[in-house]
Amino acid sequence: MKKLQNHLVGIDQGSVVLFSDFEDDGEMWAGQGPRQKRMAISFSEEFRSAPTVFVSLAMWDMDQKSNSRADIAAEGITEEDFELVFRTWGDTRVARVRANWMAIGELKHHDDWEID
Repeated sequence: MKKLQNHLVGIDQGSVVLFSDFEDDGEMWAGQGPRQKRMAISFSEEFRSAPTVFVSLAMWDMDQKSNSRADIAAEGITEEDFELVFRTWGDTRVARVRANWMAIGELKHHDDWEID
């Protein structure tokens, strides 16, 4: 469990289209085997420390002729940003994906001191 020490808690959120590969036969639509798409997401304001980030699929458009396999995650979380990662594998054909994300964490306070 993450315990917050500061009364200034920030919640940032967003929704992004990660890819639309059916339009140009991109790798998620036309490829086979392990594949991934990554997108850097910057927070609207810097957190005091790395926040907790939750990601979810908001829309996925999959081919019905193959198994639907998907993994979505937040990686490399820092005070300023994170990387949104979507993975698939096997014969899965993914036309497009939209993901939602939410970050919750402590914000910097004007009384915080940084001593060098």
